[in-house]
Amino acid sequence: MDPASPTFSDSTWRTVHLPHDYVVEGTFTPTADVGHGSLPVVPAWYRKTFVIPAGDRNKVVWLDFDGVFRDSIVYLNGHKLGEHPSGYTGFSYDIGKFAHFGGSNTLAVHVDPTQREGWWYEGGGIYRHVWLNVANFVHVAPMGTYVTAKCASSKATLTIQTSVASSQLRGTDAAGKLISRIYAPDGREVAEASTPISLQGNPTTSTQTAVVRQPALWSLDRPQLYRLHTILQVSGATVDETDTPFGIRTIRFDAEHGFFLNGKHVEIQGMCNHQDFAGLGIGLPDSIMYWRVKRLKAMGCNALRMAHNPPPAELLDDCDKLGMLVMDENRHLGDTQLPKSPTGTTYSDLSDLAWMVQHDRNHPSVIMWSMCNEEPLEAGAEGAKIFTAMKDVVHRYDTTRPVTCAMNYGWGQGISLVEDLTGFNYFNSPADYDTFHKAHPSIPVYASETSSGTSDREVYADDKVKAYVNQFDMRPWYSDANTAEQAWQPVISRPYMAGSFVWTGFDYKGEPTPYGWPDINSHFGSLDMAGFPKAEYYYYQSVWTTKPMVHIVGPWNWEGSEGKPINIWCYSNTARVELFLKNRSLGSKVVPAASHAAWSVPYAPGTLLARGYDAAGRTIAEDTVQTTSSPVKLQLSADRTLLTADGEDAVVVSVAVLDQKGRIVPSAGNRVSFQISGPGQIAGVGNGDPADHDPDKATSRLAFHGLCIAIVQAAEKTGTIRLTATSPGLAPAVLSLQTK
Repeated sequence: MDPASPTFSDSTWRTVHLPHDYVVEGTFTPTADVGHGSLPVVPAWYRKTFVIPAGDRNKVVWLDFDGVFRDSIVYLNGHKLGEHPSGYTGFSYDIGKFAHFGGSNTLAVHVDPTQREGWWYEGGGIYRHVWLNVANFVHVAPMGTYVTAKCASSKATLTIQTSVASSQLRGTDAAGKLISRIYAPDGREVAEASTPISLQGNPTTSTQTAVVRQPALWSLDRPQLYRLHTILQVSGATVDETDTPFGIRTIRFDAEHGFFLNGKHVEIQGMCNHQDFAGLGIGLPDSIMYWRVKRLKAMGCNALRMAHNPPPAELLDDCDKLGMLVMDENRHLGDTQLPKSPTGTTYSDLSDLAWMVQHDRNHPSVIMWSMCNEEPLEAGAEGAKIFTAMKDVVHRYDTTRPVTCAMNYGWGQGISLVEDLTGFNYFNSPADYDTFHKAHPSIPVYASETSSGTSDREVYADDKVKAYVNQFDMRPWYSDANTAEQAWQPVISRPYMAGSFVWTGFDYKGEPTPYGWPDINSHFGSLDMAGFPKAEYYYYQSVWTTKPMVHIVGPWNWEGSEGKPINIWCYSNTARVELFLKNRSLGSKVVPAASHAAWSVPYAPGTLLARGYDAAGRTIAEDTVQTTSSPVKLQLSADRTLLTADGEDAVVVSVAVLDQKGRIVPSAGNRVSFQISGPGQIAGVGNGDPADHDPDKATSRLAFHGLCIAIVQAAEKTGTIRLTATSPGLAPAVLSLQTK
């Protein structure tokens, strides 16, 4: 029987909690597409039975799907609601025609991710939220509020556009009223606009203005958010209320001096990122997305490129709250449907692009709209024509941000002569920036994708058999890629460059450059798949942050190499770094601009100390690495111990293998097993090893260079979760978490 049928028996099916990625649950195999993570991809079904109250019969009822990967077909009570091919844009269905009010309803969703949209791991399933919406026949239209601000002296003038759906009142003379109240970050009401509205159209769009005195500006250090509270009244009665967070800020891209936020110059210190994470695939709980943004911000990253697709709303919320700029990106040149050929392609009606702009335009973190990434048509007339049509669609819904794309050739041609900003994906030489800037001095320029440096955490020699890459950032693997230093130095030395986006923040499944199987994920990240920093992380921290820091690249465990020279690098933002071995100075060095200091040190067990000095010779930062002894115990840690009892909230628990003195043993590869009690579950595990074929959904994991993770997810009950980690021969560790 067809799973879309309401009478189909799903009693043998298992229950899952959305967001969910079922592809990550598979078994790694060399016969699967290595570019997509070496995991088999097959179609699947989801079903849910739910009740809609009888009292909702005279209301509008619809479903919002935030993201299904991909090619979904949705049925309600056996009736087909529609199809949506894109895995990266949301979609909605009015279900009033087929709903059983006061009775049971069966929702069935067929998912088919076998036709891919990218060349990286894309997963499969209902991996973003699904919402059941019930509203009055007269209501604020979905994505129907839009707030912009113009700042002058000590005030901000807001323009508020509100679309009202009122199809059931056509031809009536009912009086409508729209009230917009503005609340400051501290909760105070600071402005209000109230206007009568027509209810004859569907939807009707009204424009209001309001003035905010002494506005609290949204910035990277103080990401202050206002709230628009919309009240819709008909004949004096309130029929709908909605809330829209927004920020007041100004942005400007200058062709000579780069990017300005609230009138102050800001160097874009960005990272590109795909969606997936160890243990979870693309089905990330909101809290894990928030945790990932915090990890990037701690590195000094201030901008996130949504590579190469529109992000979930929750990720943009995180960027709004944490102070992270965003390059918001459409999947393809044209709609997110797959192009058939480089020429003569039909690019649909651009409805997916329209959705992205309307969906994301109230987020102050978004500073540019990117139409595509590395498209075959980007240098020619056809590409420019399509891009012009896309730019027109963007301007239909938002005119406050520049329109751009990520180009890897053809600068000075095609698209780059149409867009507002020109992005460079890599270069033949840094002179490419200068050549374009000289020829087109009025077009602002930034690096939309740079580096693609490859490395693995605590690996110090390439190993093709194990598929490991040396952590020292000495050479790129792509002909058009660069080391982190080679990529950042040309940007920071050119005042007209607005900044750059590095490929990538985190490792991701698939695209296993420079190897193939047994490698199953990329090596590009500044953090590995499990969120542990690599050496490159500290390079960016040294050039992107001002808090004094120094970091020694490498362990000091080289048994059998006594007396042999060991290469030591130090990343630091201090004026000078001095290196000590067992309290004996090995000399001090000035750290070259946007680079590192290096020593060759004959190995002897003990303590290696790096001391950073300011210009006056005072010690302002230190780092040490020590020769460790054998592993004896485990340690568990998390950035928080209180979870929401909603069945979704999750926390990353780090596991460290320690010696007797509490030091991480960099050579440790012990298998760690997890047991959990209380209202929670282990949602996934990981370790950052790019060639580990153990399942992501498991209750054990090998440590990779002394570290691994378990992701603990709360149930829908309150209480104490107790996570215990054990490993043969090691003292166990226990971590208690509370759900509330």
